[in-house]
Amino acid sequence: MKKTIAAIVAVLWAFPGLAQAAGNVAAGKAKSAICAGCHGQGGNSTIPSNPILAGQNAAYIVKQLKAFKSGKRKNKVMAGFAASLNDKDMRNVAAYYASRKPIPSRAANIKALLKQGARLYRGGNASSGVSACMSCHGPSGQGIPPLFPRVAGQHASYASAQLKAFKSGARKDPRGMMTKIASRMTHKEIRAVSEFMAGLVKNK
Repeated sequence: MKKTIAAIVAVLWAFPGLAQAAGNVAAGKAKSAICAGCHGQGGNSTIPSNPILAGQNAAYIVKQLKAFKSGKRKNKVMAGFAASLNDKDMRNVAAYYASRKPIPSRAANIKALLKQGARLYRGGNASSGVSACMSCHGPSGQGIPPLFPRVAGQHASYASAQLKAFKSGARKDPRGMMTKIASRMTHKEIRAVSEFMAGLVKNK
């Protein structure tokens, strides 16, 4: 199973265009105007509980919008918005946000916590069975579309909330990977890796 996942990841790294969703950036910009209230101008959210969408993988955005629309992923606000979008709209909105330059969230200046977060992100925790985050999200946190999202520069509080949701089972992962990993993480580890990812400042 691990070899199969590794092979898929290798292919997606080598040919990222295979996983990208095509869309019209201009049309997406117009359609996404309503999103600015929560996700900020151009997808750079200033509200820590709302994710930064600028620079996110287009295919991943489409995947999540479809999950909100179908009810597989629960969020009343997003469900209402996604319900108004057809597949073309989703591709356009995703293309627009993917084209935007992200402004990374600043990590808290807590040296020990960031050092722990770096270890977890790059090497995991063998004693508890926590896999290295970079194996799926990339060395610089850019992600691998459409399966694995960009995590670089994301709000630490948002990343932490999502990891805790995977840990508790409130958010479901179809592949089960994030549920398994998060379930083995302590709350301190979740905070540490979330703060570290917030400081990954490399843009697209």
